[in-house]
Amino acid sequence: MEKLTLEQKKQQFDEFFRIRHALKVNMRLLEEDFELPAPEQLAEHMPYAFRIASELSALDAAALRPLRNLSEHAADLVKFLNHQSRKIDLMMSYILHEQMAAEHQFSSQAFGGGGVILLSGQPIELERNCELRLFLEEEAAAVFCYGEVIACEKVDDQYHISLFFNRIREEDQELLVRASLHLQTLQLRKRAQNKSPSE
Repeated sequence: MEKLTLEQKKQQFDEFFRIRHALKVNMRLLEEDFELPAPEQLAEHMPYAFRIASELSALDAAALRPLRNLSEHAADLVKFLNHQSRKIDLMMSYILHEQMAAEHQFSSQAFGGGGVILLSGQPIELERNCELRLFLEEEAAAVFCYGEVIACEKVDDQYHISLFFNRIREEDQELLVRASLHLQTLQLRKRAQNKSPSE
């Protein structure tokens, strides 16, 4: 696999849309000699709860897709199944939150499909690898991946730590892209509602 330079990682990080949003994130710094798993072996390194959540999400999408083409008579059935799906999502969200380790807890300043910017009281050296667990409450989902510090910038009394996703499953990256766009839609809708009629 081709080794990217720091500059190339920054370019890939910036290729994706990022949204300012506070996610709960667990970040655990890895030993300097830690060897990242091959992309195709990433699932084997995921905690069991994250693997189950991912499979449930895929099953859910596959089960509901055929129902969208049914007639109006199926609308009540689709509504019922969506409620059942939401209950499972909430239960999985609770289980995944149990995976949060307080000593590794951070909040994001922004996130997107290419990486996440965390707020930290301490600087972290560039090119340091870490294990990441991102919790998307609005989507009742979570992502397990690996990241690499590509920037560390002091802003006021905090550090903005930019982490490039150097090992992430394609479906999890797509989830983050969808979540960032969904949150932007919600923000724009809220902004439009807050505008006074005279404007």
